[in-house]
Amino acid sequence: MLQPNFILIVADDMGYGDFGVFSGGRVHTPNLDRMVDEGLCLTQHYSGSPVCSPARAALLTGRYPHRTGALTPQEVRGMDRISVREQTMGDVFRAGGYATGLIGKWHNGALDDRYHPNARGFDEFVGFRGGWMDYWDWWIERNGTREWGDGRYLTDVFTAEAVDFVRRHQTHPFLLVLTYNAPHSPLHAPDEVTARYKVAGHSESVAMTYAMIEQMDHGVGNILEELDTLGLAENTFISFSSDNGPAVRLRADQVPEGVSVDTGRPNAGLRGAKGSVYEGGIRVPWIARWPAGLSPAESSQLFHFTDWLPTLSAYAGIEIPDNGLPLDGEDIRSRLTSEWTDDRVRFWQLNGWDPIYTLNAAMRDGDWKLVRPAVPLQAADERSQAAMDRYVEMDIRYKYHPDEVTELMDDPPPEIVVPDPLPAELYNVADDPFEETDLADAEPDRVSTMLSALEAWAEEIEHDRRQARP
Repeated sequence: MLQPNFILIVADDMGYGDFGVFSGGRVHTPNLDRMVDEGLCLTQHYSGSPVCSPARAALLTGRYPHRTGALTPQEVRGMDRISVREQTMGDVFRAGGYATGLIGKWHNGALDDRYHPNARGFDEFVGFRGGWMDYWDWWIERNGTREWGDGRYLTDVFTAEAVDFVRRHQTHPFLLVLTYNAPHSPLHAPDEVTARYKVAGHSESVAMTYAMIEQMDHGVGNILEELDTLGLAENTFISFSSDNGPAVRLRADQVPEGVSVDTGRPNAGLRGAKGSVYEGGIRVPWIARWPAGLSPAESSQLFHFTDWLPTLSAYAGIEIPDNGLPLDGEDIRSRLTSEWTDDRVRFWQLNGWDPIYTLNAAMRDGDWKLVRPAVPLQAADERSQAAMDRYVEMDIRYKYHPDEVTELMDDPPPEIVVPDPLPAELYNVADDPFEETDLADAEPDRVSTMLSALEAWAEEIEHDRRQARP
């Protein structure tokens, strides 16, 4: 078989309930629904993190994001960066002879050219390096050269660039990572699409969110059509997922004047949302179509973002260079088409500043899931609160005035009051996918064993994190 082409499409802040097929038709996504029907649908697929930068780092490196240095979306602190010692999916596929491109949102190193996508394995980059971008008044880079908005909607720009990439590389194996920023805020959508959802009874903020998703789905349809036109559909592995669960409450500067910041909406019953290690924050669909290599099916096997680098490399017949940094993911080709008893464990953890492994952390071991609930973090004093506010201010300024923020901030990091952790929770996700029944009191030995495993992982990962230096 000829080497397949790969198109990995990643949405931004899109949950299970944002797909038409999983929402009872609440959202109009005919092209994604078609991919579910024609391809492989993984219903227990997990992101590497409940927020953007670390999730993307896990996908691109096959390693837990803590190991890579990408801990939070805070680009002005450099916390979004994948350490230069890591190799990315772009590095691996380019070394294997593939043409490589990344179109859309990067968010794994915004303020230093050592972390530019062109320096991280991607021959071509068209997009933006930060965490979000205006959909109408946008600016993007094309291999380091800045371009400004031309009146088109940004999602449509990324679709057009993806179609062009496929056309230009149709005679050579390619890897295209297409990272739409929809439906991430700011809330901007074509009026005519938004109007249909408002007529259906949705609030304006939710209507705009659904319209952003529908416009992205339209772009997916254009790409599928182009693959058909060029005769590439049979041997192109095209997948769609999301970096994390849905955002349900936005900042006031991220919505039009007079529009609610509440974007809460059904997420197929899953508990939690973006930022949370409950299922709604980390469990995201993965749908893939590859007629030459995958039969249409649905799999409830447990898969993780870190599995995709070794798996796709194996499909391509590429050996991953040994750089001395072992992968956390595994080649899961055989598990995609058959049932396995999965004995691997997986971990998640997120804080807004530096890792606190007793807060907002989780572990899956088979059907069992341990959760260390999140607790709000507070600044230790007025100076620290001012520093936190300053970092947020500069993050926002970078999006709107990039020429004013070109280096990392050198402000002292804020001191955080570390609160006492809440009691650990335990769920059987097979019986209780909505995490409604805490079984910790009924299973104290299991809780103790899983807590010990989580603590051991935290110790190991923290040691590795401290080695992830620029």
